[in-house]
Amino acid sequence: MMPLNTKYRTNQSEIMDDFEMEGEELRDALDKIAKINQLLGGNQLTLEGVKKIMRHKPKDVCTTIVDVGCGNGDMLRTLALYAENNNLNFKLIGIDANQFTINYAKKLSLHYPTVTYRCEDIFDTTFSSLHYDIVLCTLTLHHFKEEEIIKLLEVFKTNARLGIVINDLHRSAISYRLFQALCFVFGLNTMSREDGLISILRGFKKQELEQFSKKLNFANYTIQWKWAFRYQWIINLQLVVNFEQKE
Repeated sequence: MMPLNTKYRTNQSEIMDDFEMEGEELRDALDKIAKINQLLGGNQLTLEGVKKIMRHKPKDVCTTIVDVGCGNGDMLRTLALYAENNNLNFKLIGIDANQFTINYAKKLSLHYPTVTYRCEDIFDTTFSSLHYDIVLCTLTLHHFKEEEIIKLLEVFKTNARLGIVINDLHRSAISYRLFQALCFVFGLNTMSREDGLISILRGFKKQELEQFSKKLNFANYTIQWKWAFRYQWIINLQLVVNFEQKE
């Protein structure tokens, strides 16, 4: 087995980066990604971030939450159920640049009246004019190059009233090898397998997320390593400091 160098992020593209892609292979990939995210606790990490940001927000006030790169909408449905079970007033919006993905998410969310979807490129002016309380970015940030990440985070910082919750991959040789084993266990298709491995190589080291935070002058944030090889990056944009930065 050849040694794996994870010092720098790879510039390799993923098959799913093609916004025109559609069909059964993509649908299967979206469902498998959602299933793995559920089983490995990814959805829970994002939900924890939302809870922290909303700690001092009145329950009866409507909270608009946008999920960037929403995939099949699994995270939004999780939030809708959480809101229902806790008497919270959520307005949930999913954003994805692939129309096939958005149509599929809509189909899966027919019985979730608080969830809506928009097909648009997050680098277009349409998205940059959208305002919200909280923005989520789950397994999406790694798809972009550094200059794109800075540009996107600037939009988030300007347009989010309460905060930003980012949940993304820790780039490491161990996580790469573990995912190879996971591919076998879950019987992932070729696209899911190849894209998943590239995703890990496009993931982040903690110091890279710290550097982004410094460039954007985020005053109140936490970056924590979580199982399974994820970073939970919570940026609190409220005037009241609810938590301190942790190393």
